[in-house]
Amino acid sequence: MDKIKMTTPIVEMDGDEMTRILWQMIKDNLLLPYIDLKTEYYDLGLEYRDQTDDKVTTDSALATKKYKVAVKCATITPNAARVKEYSLKEMWKSPNGTIRAILDGTVFRAPIVVKGIEPCVVNWKKPITIARHAYGDVYKGSEMKIPGAGKVELVYTAADGTEVRELVHNFDSAGIVQGMHNINNSIESFARSCFNYALDTKQDLWFATKDTISKKYDHTFKDIFQDIFDAEYENRFKESGIEYFYTLIDDAVARVMKSEGGYIWACKNYDGDVMSDMVSSAFGSLAMMTSVLVSPDGDFEYEAAHGTVQRHYYKHLKGEETSTNSVATIFAWTGALRKRGELDGNKELAAFADKLEQATIDTIEAGEMTKDLALITTIKNPTVLNSEEFIKAIATRL
Repeated sequence: MDKIKMTTPIVEMDGDEMTRILWQMIKDNLLLPYIDLKTEYYDLGLEYRDQTDDKVTTDSALATKKYKVAVKCATITPNAARVKEYSLKEMWKSPNGTIRAILDGTVFRAPIVVKGIEPCVVNWKKPITIARHAYGDVYKGSEMKIPGAGKVELVYTAADGTEVRELVHNFDSAGIVQGMHNINNSIESFARSCFNYALDTKQDLWFATKDTISKKYDHTFKDIFQDIFDAEYENRFKESGIEYFYTLIDDAVARVMKSEGGYIWACKNYDGDVMSDMVSSAFGSLAMMTSVLVSPDGDFEYEAAHGTVQRHYYKHLKGEETSTNSVATIFAWTGALRKRGELDGNKELAAFADKLEQATIDTIEAGEMTKDLALITTIKNPTVLNSEEFIKAIATRL
């Protein structure tokens, strides 16, 4: 059989621990037999990030801007224990955070819907995609414990030295205070990424904040989204037959629970952090979630939504059998291959991605799955496969 040809490479970002093991299994069994795979390879494993003083992460993000499509394995974000375990020079930053900052991207996460893995919300029939603004708010906040009575103010000092003050609170006893910020340029990038992704996937887009309470902070998000939509996207949405819908965050939550799904829900940073976990858990498993970082310039970086599966990796190192779910990592590859095919006009490559996804879903729906899915499936008497057996079962159907 002739292998499918590629004209432009995909940026390949290798990762850590058990997902790194699965990464190679997926390539060996599901990709290399069928595709003349062209990638520009970057090792984002923690040891090599440490060797390069994390330059490899920056290089991989810049390569993504060049080639427009990347696929990323799960990586370790080190804490103090990891610094000691790997004898690191320092506690390197999250690779995902570095890549997001360079690409100025928005993260879109959606569940992979499979018969036999039923949502907790019975009326959810279609995936709900969470678009999370990945900048600012409480994640870049400043906090202070107030020891006793006193006044807290927000102070803005302009470049010319003039000041504007806003009272936060007159404390008459101990308390706490928090300051947070965002940047209009980042909100604009977030909005355009959301509108572009809605057009790309032909899905309705919801956006929700609490502008009735936060009349400047949240209202600015609402206004920027509406201004950009009116000026740049309204006619394109009409032509595509999709809708942009704004509502309050509490109303959005109520509507989501009663909906059938099938739309993108854009959220501010904290809301997206919380709601993506709620949606993934309610649909069945974080290991059954797609995740793609989309920049307003049209750069795409696909990855699994979960971590490196550390516990399974330690079992693997001891020679013990693991049953690790590789579905999200497989779908990271298929997402990148499909997008590469779309951008290059390579229909054969895009069709292969569709077939690999269908083979993966068919394998689970036939009752062959990893242990985590066997514990939650409604399929009678499922066959529990180990990590490699599951990938080979997919290869058989492919």
